[in-house]
Amino acid sequence: MQKILNAPSAFVDETLEGIVLAHPGRYRMVGRRGIVRGDAPVAGKVAIAAGGGSGHLPLFLGYVGRGLIDGCAVGGVFSSPSADTMLDVTQAIHGGAGVLYLYGNYGGDVMNFDLATEYAKDEGIEVRTILGADDVASAPPERAAKRRGIAGIHLLYKVAGARAAEGGSLDEVEAVTRRAAAGLRTMGVALSSCTLPEAGVPTFDLPAGQMEIGMGIHGEPGVRRGPLEPADRIAEELVAAILADVPYVAGDRVAVLVNGLGATPREELYLLYRRTHRLLADAGITVHRAIVGEVVTSLEMAGASISLLRLDDELARLVDAPADSPFIMQA
Repeated sequence: MQKILNAPSAFVDETLEGIVLAHPGRYRMVGRRGIVRGDAPVAGKVAIAAGGGSGHLPLFLGYVGRGLIDGCAVGGVFSSPSADTMLDVTQAIHGGAGVLYLYGNYGGDVMNFDLATEYAKDEGIEVRTILGADDVASAPPERAAKRRGIAGIHLLYKVAGARAAEGGSLDEVEAVTRRAAAGLRTMGVALSSCTLPEAGVPTFDLPAGQMEIGMGIHGEPGVRRGPLEPADRIAEELVAAILADVPYVAGDRVAVLVNGLGATPREELYLLYRRTHRLLADAGITVHRAIVGEVVTSLEMAGASISLLRLDDELARLVDAPADSPFIMQA
């Protein structure tokens, strides 16, 4: 294992400490592993809360900020945060207008967030929940509720955070975020494994020269494994799977996200975007906004994913809205 570490068991807590020390005033800790905006709670604003396992930066922690989410609960590497930490975050960010939980569709997260919801109700805090479930590889359309949440959740944070920052009610923030989630799809490819600090060995085996289409961000099985193909061919397969899942028509507008999984050079991500853009243009689909970079990683896994979010006028405005955190700035 070639990693910059102290004790592997201290990896998560020392990472959180480093982030808070590096960005004083922007973040503050609550409970054992909760991070909230330095100015939380914001009175009268719907609060957005997220959370999940560590190992995916900038996911969760990186999206705590203005025009984004207000706080998150962090678990161990690839493991769920506790319900108690989620309640600590909920209490710290609640500004009197309710809280929206927005997180990925994973069993442990769902169990603990549901428990935190019950705790919050006992405290008189109204909570709504939306699950990110954008991974088309993880279940067919007829079982879409079983799909995993992966990189596309970044776009849901933008939509929900922007609508809350505008002063939307809990009903309004929930409604527009659900509409965005209904038109969001992602498909990915993995080129290498990753190593959890406390395990010390790769999570799975993916030989050199091979790729796995549809692998999840924790190493969940994909839809096929085969020889590594050129960038254009990979983009074509990922985009085709997304377009087949949503009935796009010529004239549609989309936001496109090309995400790196942790060890993929940005140049390679732009190769994927290049072909994606041309495929969409050929289909009569307009790219309203493109995001290329690392937004949801998987430690040092090599690979990428492509996400498409179908836009209407309101969603386009919200995706374009200003956002600011130590990990992302959009004006």
